[in-house]
Amino acid sequence: MAGRILLADDSAIAQRLGERMLREEGFEVVSVTDGETALLRLADVDPDAMIVDAFLPKKSGFELAKFVRETATHRHIGVLLTGSITEPVDAAQAEAVGADGIVQKPFGVTALMDVLRPLLERVAERRLEGEYGAEAPPVPVEPISEEERVRAAVTVALDEAMPQMVELITREVLRTLRQA
Repeated sequence: MAGRILLADDSAIAQRLGERMLREEGFEVVSVTDGETALLRLADVDPDAMIVDAFLPKKSGFELAKFVRETATHRHIGVLLTGSITEPVDAAQAEAVGADGIVQKPFGVTALMDVLRPLLERVAERRLEGEYGAEAPPVPVEPISEEERVRAAVTVALDEAMPQMVELITREVLRTLRQA
């Protein structure tokens, strides 16, 4: 069961590894680097699940999970919080904000899929049960600054261009190495 994932992590390495794993498993992935951009992208991405660093800048993964659970149009979305050995996720706090699970970084494909696939089955049930919909009151939108708008637009552009950029850079590095 593939689906759409919103991946939010401020570590470029963790983000790229997560994207690769998820795409290889057949998921559509949209990545962002901070909590405010994740909030901005929720409506247009309409993810089945979010994999969110609990300690994101601007808005934390805890804040995002709470927002998703309190917003009728988004409460069906599965939320996995990620942490690490140096920044562990408090399980009680994660449960209090409505997160569906915790995954510790660095994680492998098997560990992630063992948590993600059952979550996506629950998300499909939530959708069928109507735990979201157009009848929900409109989400209050806080005004965002021009800088935040530009940052979000740049993030979207980079998300779309990244696979081509990686391919181009890889070819150039290999070409240079072969010449050496």
